[in-house]
Amino acid sequence: MALEVNGKIIETDANGNLTDPGDWDEDVAKALAAEDGIELTQEHFDVINYLRSEYFDNNGEQPMERAINKGMSKIWGKKVSSKDLYILFPLAPSKQGNKIAGLPYVARKGGY
Repeated sequence: MALEVNGKIIETDANGNLTDPGDWDEDVAKALAAEDGIELTQEHFDVINYLRSEYFDNNGEQPMERAINKGMSKIWGKKVSSKDLYILFPLAPSKQGNKIAGLPYVARKGGY
């Protein structure tokens, strides 16, 4: 599968995740989100940047939902619930969020 962004072809796997996380940029994120009917806001990008940071700074770690809740609570300075994150990423923050963040597919359950 592939996605065209700004005239460049970006390869994706069968789940729609990028095959090369290095191909990601904000325009790619917007295109991936648009495929899922999501218009990205700053809150979306906060989560996306958190997920990318965890992945690249922690040897490919892709946090489960509980860790995402805790991480975003620290970043936003308020208690964040799963409901808050599912409003942003209805198909699961740890799956849809990772996809839009340009990260590999995670074949586990959400993880609470």
